Amino acid sequence: MSGISDRIRVHTGDITKLAVDAVVNAANSSLLGGGGVDGAIHRAAGPELVAECRMLNGCKTGDAKLTKGYRLPARYVIHTVGPVWQGGGKGEAELLASCYRRSLEIARNHDCRTVAFPAISTGIYRFPKDEATSIAIGTVSDFLRQNTMPDVVTFCCFDEQMAELYRRAVTALREG
Repeated sequence: MSGISDRIRVHTGDITKLAVDAVVNAANSSLLGGGGVDGAIHRAAGPELVAECRMLNGCKTGDAKLTKGYRLPARYVIHTVGPVWQGGGKGEAELLASCYRRSLEIARNHDCRTVAFPAISTGIYRFPKDEATSIAIGTVSDFLRQNTMPDVVTFCCFDEQMAELYRRAVTALREG
């Protein structure tokens, strides 16, 4: 089991500064930028990103689409649309897991060895952080068990509190 948890990293900081093959953007369905991590990625990537996103005709919740990284240190941006929390009875957990799975499939199909995820849906979409973290770690570890790519997945947390939730989930995975 240690093999999988060794491929998962937890980082506290700014996702737009990470030199990885792909950063995942917690986008809205328009893909045209918004608040939080979405706005930060769009600002850092520059106006070319929104121009390419306009050509993608949006994205459904639970799905993901790829663009170039432009001015980011990342080669690609994988835009995924997380679910808005509505109490848990509307398939939110499955949709959130699908965001991670689809993003990883796209990363693998584009030979991305390193991928960084934000904590999808935990900001303005109000997904409970504990639950979102366990879905993220569970879905990513399942994918890594079945695939050699990506080599390393980094969960980039905005603050230390969120990073601690991820570290606990990774430790639990190791102790499996």
